[in-house]
Amino acid sequence: MRRKNEIGRKYVAIWEGTMMGHQIEVTRGALAQYEIAQLADNALAEGTIACTIEHYALTANNITYAVMGEAMNYFDFFPASSAQNGVVPVWGFATVHASRHPDIAEGERLYGYWPMADTVVLQPAKVSKEAFFDGASHRAGLASVYNNYRRLGSDAGDKGEEEIRALFEPLFLTSFLIEDTFRREDFYGASSAILTSASSKTALALAHVMKEASPNVQRIGLTSSGNRDFVAQCGLYDEVVSYEDVESLNKETKTVSVDFAGNGDVLRRIHAHFDDNLAYSMLVGATHVDGRGGAKNLAGPQPILFFAPTSAETLLRELGPAGFEAAKAKRWNDFSVFAKALVNVTHVQGSENIAAAYARLFAGKVAPTEGIIAVNG
Repeated sequence: MRRKNEIGRKYVAIWEGTMMGHQIEVTRGALAQYEIAQLADNALAEGTIACTIEHYALTANNITYAVMGEAMNYFDFFPASSAQNGVVPVWGFATVHASRHPDIAEGERLYGYWPMADTVVLQPAKVSKEAFFDGASHRAGLASVYNNYRRLGSDAGDKGEEEIRALFEPLFLTSFLIEDTFRREDFYGASSAILTSASSKTALALAHVMKEASPNVQRIGLTSSGNRDFVAQCGLYDEVVSYEDVESLNKETKTVSVDFAGNGDVLRRIHAHFDDNLAYSMLVGATHVDGRGGAKNLAGPQPILFFAPTSAETLLRELGPAGFEAAKAKRWNDFSVFAKALVNVTHVQGSENIAAAYARLFAGKVAPTEGIIAVNG
């Protein structure tokens, strides 16, 4: 209760005109650059809620959101202070510190998709006991999976469990959907799958789901020489190969490629090596920002960009919301136990330190064993 009251005293003043919140904005076209913008000091409108964003994860997933911010509308979820800037979305936890919505109480805690900020206003719609959607007009045409907020009640959750959830669950959902997409197509007849950026959290989650759900498909982890020992020690891959040794793989094996790295040269070499034995080439993330852009005139199949919200909506229609959550929860519960041993959590607090952590992540200077949790307050 003391924690909730402290949050209330600190942030309710935003709406009384004595204090404004802030958000971290990146420069479109120069994504490593950022500024800390003050939020407008506006009265809370009827039907909306103001949320204190408590803590959230910073991972390679957020770099993908930044890199694809314009192409895939990630910058449209949370307006920036100017057209030249964009707000990178993050996943984490918040508390409702002021409410003018009849079904949402002050003090409720939420899990979902937030701006890199200390506060945000939402307009709850389709409210149920478990969740609601943000019904703000500017989010109406955006992917529903990102507009959904889970209601957690008013009790503080287990901090460690929440941190693992923020670090891994959004990435895990992507991996869960990738495996489901491939399994529906019987992996396009392939007997092995190459996962680039094999040390990334999304790749590790996919390897774990594949090991459980598609054990007959060989999992090949492709990674930097510096991360090879870490990837091998995880025990999720049948084979671990450094990027410089791509050509050592058996090119006679029918294979699918899942490219998390976004490195055009690595992708070109995979295609050239396997050629017609590359059954499918999937593009997922952009971990290696300096090499993104994609290779041209590739041998073998044309790479296809994977968009998780589309696959999520397909599975939702098939299983229904309850069935979808049950299927995901089963795999997540298994993986979350494993994930706890993968990372050492690092806390960064305050807007300047959080922005600096984003810049370090963008520059590729975060070890795969580090899990960054940004803490407001």
